[in-house]
Amino acid sequence: MKKYLILLVVALFFTAAKAFDKGEWTGFISDDKCGAKGNNKGHAACAKDCVKKGAKIVFVSGGKVYAIKDTKKAENFVGEEVTVSGSITDGVLEITKLVKKSE
Repeated sequence: MKKYLILLVVALFFTAAKAFDKGEWTGFISDDKCGAKGNNKGHAACAKDCVKKGAKIVFVSGGKVYAIKDTKKAENFVGEEVTVSGSITDGVLEITKLVKKSE
């Protein structure tokens, strides 16, 4: 019984860690049409065009694509490399701070 209780606690710990990740990440504000391909400066014009045509704004970092909870916070940064502070829950980024990365 004790063995199962320990396994349950470990499983809950890893589930909670996966479901809620707070931190700071650097990446690109891009579009969901191109996804991870938008992880570079050369994609800026394409990302802006895709967003104008209805694609959703996303955050791309380390080859992973994250939906953004409140895209209004990222509208002026499409195509830009940024540093984002916030939390990620189930693949959705909630932004608390967003700053354009210095060149």
